[in-house]
Parts: sequence; C-alpha cells; structure tokens
Amino acid sequence: MADSTELIIERERGSTIVSDISSSHDEAAFEVAEDVLLRAEKVNVYYGDFRAVKDVSLDVRQHEILALIGPSGCGKSTVLRCYNRMNDLIKDARVTGTISYRGVNLYDEEVDPVEVRRRIGMVFQKPNPFPKSIFDNVAYGPRVAGQKKGLSEIVEISLRKAALWDEVKDRLNSSALGLSGGQQQRLCIARAVAIDPDVLLMDEPCSALDPIATARIEELMQTIKKDYTILIVTHNMQQAARISDTTAFFTSDVETRNDTRTGILVEVGPTENIFSNPSDERTENYVTGRFG
Repeated sequence: MADSTELIIERERGSTIVSDISSSHDEAAFEVAEDVLLRAEKVNVYYGDFRAVKDVSLDVRQHEILALIGPSGCGKSTVLRCYNRMNDLIKDARVTGTISYRGVNLYDEEVDPVEVRRRIGMVFQKPNPFPKSIFDNVAYGPRVAGQKKGLSEIVEISLRKAALWDEVKDRLNSSALGLSGGQQQRLCIARAVAIDPDVLLMDEPCSALDPIATARIEELMQTIKKDYTILIVTHNMQQAARISDTTAFFTSDVETRNDTRTGILVEVGPTENIFSNPSDERTENYVTGRFG
C-alpha cells in the first residue's frame, strides 16, 4: 500500500481551488496518479454550431515535454487553450468531454478558471510583455495574488529560471519593451513561472524568433522541465523532434459540402516513434513532408 494524492474541490477565501488530501490506494493506483498529470477524454470544442475539434483523448505525464504538431487549422492551439480554459474567453466557444488535472475535472462548475490559469500558465506565440518595467512584469502575477513581501526574491528566481537574470539584473527598472524579441519571450516565461504553476502551455513560442533566440528557448525548456510539465504547439517538426519526449499528431477532417475542417488527434506516442516509425499512414505522410 502507498499514500496517494487525491484531489478535492474546496473553498478558500471565497474562490474554489484544487487542493491535496492523502489517502491509501494500491501501488498501481499510486503510480497512475503520480504519472498522469492531465487527462483529456473525448474532448470536443465548438464555436457556435461549428465543431472545431472532435473527440480528443490524450494523457500528459508529469515533467515531460509534449509537442502538438500538425498542419494549419487542425485544432492544435484550440486544444492547448482547453487546458487552462482560455477558450472560456472566446464568444460562443463551448467545450464538451472531460479534462482533468490531478483527477479533478477542470470544467466542473465549481472550479474557478482563474485558479486553473494560476496552476496552468501560458506563453503565447508573440512575446507580449506589459508596458511596464522588467521587474513589474515579473512581479505582476504575485502582486495580483496578494503577495507583498519577497517580490525581489521571486523576480530574481523567476528570471534565473528563464535564463534572463544575468542579462537584465542591472536594468530591472527599465522598460520591458526595450528588450530584444528573444529576451521578451524569456521574460514572458519568467512572468509565467513567477506564480509557481505546475504546467506551462506554449503556443508556438519561437515562431517570431530568429534561430539563435529559438535555440535559447529550446535549451531553456529542456532545463526547466524538471520543475514543470510543458505542452508546446509547434509547426516546426525539427523543433518537436529535438525537444519533446512525446508527440501528438493532429490533422483535419474536411467537410467538402461547406469547406469546414474539424481537428482530430491521429496518434500520440514517444517522439522517436512518431518520427521514425509512426503507426498511422497519415502521420508518416506528414512527418516525411508528403503533405502539410
């Protein structure tokens, strides 16, 4: 027998959060609970009457980098946004199915989406620093959460995790908008980790960067995956092959009558297998460049 972590919904300071309780389960149950951090089961995403993503089921394990690849318009970013309920902010968007985090359904009506986004942070395709100082960008999340003491330490630790501290430590009060594109993206990563999340979602974080800045971000992801679980959407198959432990390949079902595309998950597996020995012909055609 082993102590396991189960999750309950509880109230704290008027908002609903996910918290840990201990109980006993058999060894196999403990291993599953510890290994699978996020689980999507038959997830569908609708915009009004249009189904953008169909029946996606996908497990994400702790401390892995999972890459979502596939042609444009196949729902990769839509699926990514489901994990921290960013689709809630899109008019007429609706998610069905189940997405659980440590066993708790993130779409349960009692779960606070703000708390979900604290635990599951996001870095966007285009660097989006606030028009504030470098310090204030990183301190923003902790301040909003009510943190008043220890901000200097949080800022330094976060910038170090983002491999940016040595480059900016002497100009923390300077505008973040004066940083290079690659530095801005690393600042956004520092801002995301400052609130101590469990998971980082990255939506094509290197698409606007040059090769040198891209290499820095990739190196950074490999360094910080010991502390975080990372999901990354990328159109760069070489990048997926370089950095990810697991790869999920998406494509689209095309409805010819009205020329609409619905994203589907074709297969998921260890990255080496997806690129060298995929089980589905559609995956092989994509990774070998025959289409996409």
